[in-house]
Amino acid sequence: MQKILPVILSGGSGTRLWPVSREASPKPFITLPDGESFLQKTFLRAAALPHVTDILVVTRADLFWRTQDHFKALELSNIETEYLLEPFGRNTAGAVAIATEYAKEKYGDDTILLIFSADHLIEDEAEFQTTIASAIELADRGMLVTFGIVPTHPETAYGYIEKGALIPQTLGHAVTRYIEKPDLANATRFIADEKFLWNAGIFAFKASTFLAESERISPEIVRIAREILRESDLTTAPFVLHEETFAQLPNISIDNAIMELSDKVAVVPSSFDWKDIGSWNAMADLIESDEAGNRTKGEVFMMGTKNSYIHSPHRLTATIGLEDLIIIDTPDALLVANKNNTQEVKKVTEHLKSMGHQGYMYHLTVHRPWGTYTILEEGNGFKIKRITVKPGASLSLQSHEHRSEHWVIVHGTAKIVNGDEEIILNINESAFVKAGNKHRLSNPGETELVMIETQVGGYLGEDDIVRYDDRYGRK
Repeated sequence: MQKILPVILSGGSGTRLWPVSREASPKPFITLPDGESFLQKTFLRAAALPHVTDILVVTRADLFWRTQDHFKALELSNIETEYLLEPFGRNTAGAVAIATEYAKEKYGDDTILLIFSADHLIEDEAEFQTTIASAIELADRGMLVTFGIVPTHPETAYGYIEKGALIPQTLGHAVTRYIEKPDLANATRFIADEKFLWNAGIFAFKASTFLAESERISPEIVRIAREILRESDLTTAPFVLHEETFAQLPNISIDNAIMELSDKVAVVPSSFDWKDIGSWNAMADLIESDEAGNRTKGEVFMMGTKNSYIHSPHRLTATIGLEDLIIIDTPDALLVANKNNTQEVKKVTEHLKSMGHQGYMYHLTVHRPWGTYTILEEGNGFKIKRITVKPGASLSLQSHEHRSEHWVIVHGTAKIVNGDEEIILNINESAFVKAGNKHRLSNPGETELVMIETQVGGYLGEDDIVRYDDRYGRK
């Protein structure tokens, strides 16, 4: 049986879905109305394909542990996952080239790769699997296959593909041209012409075909991808890609680098319900509206409000006399925008990043390999956190130069190293860690450990940390 390998690309920052999406917790991790994340839906979709036993995930190294948690929660015992971890975000051409070279070396030239983005929604699984089967057939014939979605409405947020002649004895078509995101007039014109399809950003190809075409069209990408794999430690999973060599990769998409320049590309017209949720308008469409055209998440009270989306899962929000607004409330940031301007949200994150404001990067709750911490309150000389530690997990052995810490256990059991002392603390017991003391917090129990930490000192930044030992490889 020919090897079929789904590859999930899970990176990016989802800047247009700020403030729910942040660079340290991007769009694939967003929980949808049914309780599953974008990433989990992508895992399930890939795992349901016939003859799939392995999934390869390409993601940022700092997102690995949370990605793995999302997969483990699905309990897909019949599926093995492997990870190629990028030292920082890049673009899709390099990620796909690295994944393809890796797959070729491990599974052989004839391996067929299915490239999926972790932030797409697809409702019609049966039609999706039928389209995948057609794409695999074309890929086996030496084509680079891309998926084109039959448009249902004028859409200026998507790229388009113009299909050409039908490829004999297949459901695929030659590609006449790629079109960047059009204006509304052209998008409206495309609806009336069946030649135009939305570019879904889903691909299928044989490893040997992609690498041969890439060597012909963009040889530098393939050369660097191979060098990255040679320089990387592939003896111990997960595989972290060599940072200095990775930095040499061109920052370019697979479409721009390969697909638009190859004469071996075929597009498969597809009619399954596909969505690339790239804005708050698109996210709002996932929720049924009321009679006034409003969509809400959370406890919302509305008076005289029309055609608006209010996302407020953490507290009561009331609106009066509003129309055509997007309101996104999170514990530490509030977005209010006209529905016609949601594509500009990314400019907010660009501004925050240029200022050095942490709001582009982190939520109040920050995920770590061992669990989470939530900033409850902070002021001059103090910070209060709620810390949760997974069963069996452990923070690094560390010290702080500028702050002391007071720990109170509120749930579970803690094992604490504090200087030369090692103790067990239970609910309502506490410890004091002096500045400069080497210390470590672990959860030896089978339930989640919850602790309230009060930091006191002249500097309380997260970079005031010296790690002496860390099971997660952090420095």
